[in-house]
Amino acid sequence: MGLGGCIILIAAGAILTFATDWHMQGVNLHLVGVILMIVGLIGVTTFSSIARRRRVVVPPAATVVDDDRRRRDGYTDGYGV
Repeated sequence: MGLGGCIILIAAGAILTFATDWHMQGVNLHLVGVILMIVGLIGVTTFSSIARRRRVVVPPAATVVDDDRRRRDGYTDGYGV
């Protein structure tokens, strides 16, 4: 179940808990809504912890900058610079 499924569970649970006034014999819709919200929250936390572990940070390749243009023997490119 992905992040979208977890959010749908939380939304459906909130709708059943807070926005309905139906009464079914043998089914407590408020309790079902709370259970759906809890399962959705558990799913979100599990998904985010797995996604955090899966993320790999690759450092950018370092570019080599050669600022030392003189050779070690003191001579330059032939132009006196």
